[in-house]
Amino acid sequence: MMSLLQVSKYLPITAQLTFTVILETFEPSATHATHVTAGCSSTLTMTEPHVHTKVDIGQVIKDSRDANNLDYGEDSWAEYDVPYASRYDIDVTMPRSGLPQKGIEAKVAYQLLHDELELDGNPNMNLASFVHTWVPDECKRLMHENLSKNLSDQDEYPASTEIHDRCIEMIGGLWNAPKGKSKIRGTACTGSSEAIMLGGLAMKRHWQAKMKAAGKDIHKPGPNIVMGAEAQVALEKFASYFEVETRLVPVTAESHYVMDPKVAMKYVDENTIGVFVILGSTYTGEFENVKGMSDLLDEYEAKTGHHVPIHVDAASGGFVAPFAFPKLEWDFRLPRVCSINASGHKYGASLVGVGWIVWRLPDLLPKNMVFELHYLGETDYSFNLNFSRPAHPILGQMFNFINLGMEGYKRVVAADLVKARILSRALEGSGYFVCLSNIHKPVNVDTTLGKVKHDLKIDDDKPEYYHAGLPVVAFRFTDDIKQKYPHLKQAWVQSQLRAIGWIVPNYCLPPAVDTVEVLRVVIRESFSGNLLSKLVHDIVVVTEMLLADAGPSPSMAAMDHIDKAIRSAPGKANFDSNTQTGQGDKGKGKKAGYPC
Repeated sequence: MMSLLQVSKYLPITAQLTFTVILETFEPSATHATHVTAGCSSTLTMTEPHVHTKVDIGQVIKDSRDANNLDYGEDSWAEYDVPYASRYDIDVTMPRSGLPQKGIEAKVAYQLLHDELELDGNPNMNLASFVHTWVPDECKRLMHENLSKNLSDQDEYPASTEIHDRCIEMIGGLWNAPKGKSKIRGTACTGSSEAIMLGGLAMKRHWQAKMKAAGKDIHKPGPNIVMGAEAQVALEKFASYFEVETRLVPVTAESHYVMDPKVAMKYVDENTIGVFVILGSTYTGEFENVKGMSDLLDEYEAKTGHHVPIHVDAASGGFVAPFAFPKLEWDFRLPRVCSINASGHKYGASLVGVGWIVWRLPDLLPKNMVFELHYLGETDYSFNLNFSRPAHPILGQMFNFINLGMEGYKRVVAADLVKARILSRALEGSGYFVCLSNIHKPVNVDTTLGKVKHDLKIDDDKPEYYHAGLPVVAFRFTDDIKQKYPHLKQAWVQSQLRAIGWIVPNYCLPPAVDTVEVLRVVIRESFSGNLLSKLVHDIVVVTEMLLADAGPSPSMAAMDHIDKAIRSAPGKANFDSNTQTGQGDKGKGKKAGYPC
């Protein structure tokens, strides 16, 4: 009998490295993939959105139960459904949706949830997310020691509160807040979404006060806010939740798929409470032109007398630009920038659960947004949307500030950008893809869409030499590939990479350019050079199999290669057909029937 690993040596290298066996579970939302690579196997997991099937799976499972277990109902786990319950002799029925009448042992509860969570993707291979996934063990220990602390209890946890305030001072200095006698005003949030709400609400309150002072109506036509069509959903949520008209500025290829300040000015009037300018598009990583927007608003104010402030959504860019592009004017060096938000759990290098907002001056945070609290032991002040907030992500942020320092952050961000440039060049060098992101293009080179040949004479690896942006690679099939293979769906690349374990999203760009689909990779600190090489290899392998019309599934394509390899391999007559046909000796000489 020839083993699968023995068979694999007769496969072409592309098939060897993408031979994947798909095992479907009872749940249609989960698929396990065992990936066999050069003699070693590892189990990966792929989760898909819930699929509606013609078969009522819940009813089928219910009807399949033993007779004495039918009374458990289709929405409950019987004793044999709960992993490890038999080992601990636990007689329990647990509803899937609802609080159980009786609990189970801690070790069983842990193992039950631990195993279920293995259906999640591998965070380090999740290249769709900007969220940081790794911190040193000392940082984890510090955060774990303070899991139970609530930052809202300022009197009870004065040291945590002091560390929070020091973070604000550090971030304000990083973003060039004006130096003076007054304390920098800002706060930690649960993320940039909350911070954006606060920044937008502050601009709305100032606009309302200005309009009332001028004796003008604040309801007809009402306030509006201007932002690029590529804005992250949190910005649009602000407008929806706080009843502000959203004015989306269309983006184009010529504007590099972000807001063009000149076009944005067409949407500004006296009812504009402010402009959201994005330092790092989630689509392509491109920085919007904050200074260009500020200069045009200066001219507008000089002509009309209408002051329109800027809030910078620097969710990712706020902890990239200061370290990689220090000369770039985007922050409080521009007087029109009234507030900035950033996510500490993105390129701030903390774990998830911390965002920041800082105002240029204390009086830019309206007094009617600040509440005095007297019931926690002393007078505290609060201007968050959330009251209770965990202290540990803030402590993780401070850990990184003092552990890395300016030089450490510069090294980390520079390394991220180097890897993003290598990936960009490699993808374009394959001939299959073109990058829409520009971070691999020198500043003195036209950044119009198209392949940029790397000049071997250039040895300057400083980030400032290249186009400013996030360490993000957004790419698509070349026009040549799309013309030669019109049937080929770019989304198949995402699906096949997902089967291997990589999470690389494929999506359409914003309205007006939504006919363009891109794949996107976010480079983070934990993404090593070895992983980068493996990713490039897997992207190219998957693409070549699709171009070879091997089918939309690399696992099925690998099976096709195996079938051909078996028939041409030495000693093929000794291959045990039972493993392929399920018929033992009766199946010899028949074509193997592979499961779909």
